[in-house]
Amino acid sequence: MTGKIRVSELPDFDVTEYLEDDQAIAEYLTCVLEDGDPNLLVAALGDIARARGMTDIARETGLAREALYRALREGASPRFDTVMRVLRALGVRLVAEPERNHAA
Repeated sequence: MTGKIRVSELPDFDVTEYLEDDQAIAEYLTCVLEDGDPNLLVAALGDIARARGMTDIARETGLAREALYRALREGASPRFDTVMRVLRALGVRLVAEPERNHAA
């Protein structure tokens, strides 16, 4: 007989443990972008920055580490410039392509 598992007994999930290389990061961002939720994108950038090291990302962007934590949390609305600086520091670029089902 199997016992019930309590949610409180489950280990915490931390996506940063799976963002080990550029390919994993690109796939993660691609999935997030396909969802189309800007809050999710900001949170994902925060996840990736934490995986890479927030201190290093802060140094590369020229932004304070605390400011990055605030800007890259879910529900934040960072400036586009901030998002672009973070993407550049992460070594990621966004590419536009036409939607498959979009009528011209």
